[in-house]
Parts: sequence; C-alpha cells; structure tokens
Amino acid sequence: MDERAKHFRRLKRLRGSARRWSVLGGGLTAAATVLTPYAGIGLADAAWAAAAGGSAVLAWWRWSDHREMAATPAPPPSLPEDRLTKALERFPTGQAMVREVRRQRNRYALRGSAIADAWDRLERASTAMAGLAGRLTGSGETALLEAATAERWLRDLGQRVASVEKAMPLGPAGRREPLAESHAGLTEQFIDGVQAYEDLVVAAASYVAEDGHPVADVRHPGHTSLLDATDQLRGLAEALAELRASEIRVPPQSPSAAAG
Repeated sequence: MDERAKHFRRLKRLRGSARRWSVLGGGLTAAATVLTPYAGIGLADAAWAAAAGGSAVLAWWRWSDHREMAATPAPPPSLPEDRLTKALERFPTGQAMVREVRRQRNRYALRGSAIADAWDRLERASTAMAGLAGRLTGSGETALLEAATAERWLRDLGQRVASVEKAMPLGPAGRREPLAESHAGLTEQFIDGVQAYEDLVVAAASYVAEDGHPVADVRHPGHTSLLDATDQLRGLAEALAELRASEIRVPPQSPSAAAG
C-alpha cells in the first residue's frame, strides 16, 4: 500500500472514531439528563455526567485531528509502473533500461535550459565513471565514494537551477533581477561542479590505466599464456601438415603384375 492510500485510510479511521465518540457522548449526555433526579445529583448520576463529558471531549479531539489531517495535502499517487520498475530492476538488462528511461526523463525536463549542455556532460562523465567503478580498488575506492556524493549533489543542483529558471518569467518585472542573479550564481556553480567532476573522472581513468600498465617490459601472465598457447597450436598444425605431406601412399598394382 502506497503513502497516498495510507493517508486516506487513516483519515477514514479518524472520521469513524469521531463519529462513534460523538454518538456515545450524545447518548450518555441524554441519559445523564433523563436519569438525574430533580432533588439533586447522586453518586451514580455523577458517574453518568462524567462519562458524558469525557465522551464529548474525546469526540471533539477526534474531530480536531480529523480536520487537521484533512487539511494536510495527500501524498502524490504512485506511478502505475512502480511494480513493473521493481520487477525490471531485478535483472541487469532491466536495470540498464530503467536507468536509461530515467535519464531521458530528466533530460527532457531540462530541455531549453541554460545548463542543458552541462547536464549532457555530466551524463557522459557519469557513464564513464560507472565503467571505471569496478576497477577502482585500494586507494581508488575513496575517489569512487567522493564521485558518487558529488554526482548526487550536482543532479540536485541541476534540478534546482531548472526549477528556478522556469519560475523566473512568472514574477513581476521588478523582482526578476534578483532572481536572475541567483539563477546565474547557481548556473555558474553547476557548470564549475561538472568541470570538477569531469576532472575527477579523467584522474580515475589515469589511475586505472597506470594500475593495469605492465612494469618495465614485464608482460602480464595472461599475455604470456596466450602467446604460449598460440605457439603450441601453430606447432601442432605444422606437424599435422608435414605428416600429411610425408604420408606413404602405395601405388595400385597393374593387372599384368598381379597375374605374374
């Protein structure tokens, strides 16, 4: 059950509770009024009156809680494809497809924005960092964590810049200048952040390249094994070719030689 359904379910329970306490309070108040003797109030009558008053107070509290919750905006409805998205994310291919759909949706939201080009650069750098992530071991893991934190910050900042940019034409002409200055500052901060993120990705690529570079002229054991296997197969092929060429073929005998 999503948050929106839970909200309305709690609202329904509060309304039902308020109605029950209102009915109970009204009934107890009527009973206390009828059963109270004209000569005075006894102990039992005081109990009836206390129960009626307590029920009325509880009913008032329940109605107050109901009005307060009803005035609270309900959470947005969940997207119909949430279940489908969760099912797709169980598989690597589905995860890639969901990421691409989200990327295209975010890119569409930034169409025409002043940071559209910088956002595309961020997407390319993020894709490159994802390819390097599995090879950043040891000291490189710290840089990977920093890159993930910086990317989340940049994406949030980019969405904020786009939101401010869309709201700029709505204000009065006299108030647009301060908003435009704030937007320019956020835009510059975003572009500088993307440049710093790209520098981090380049540094990570350099680390991965140097980490896999052979020391001096020493080849990797896998490369040596590959050369050995190639030489072995080539030798076997040449041996088979020589064996086929030197095969002794017995010429067929003529009929006269066979008769003699």
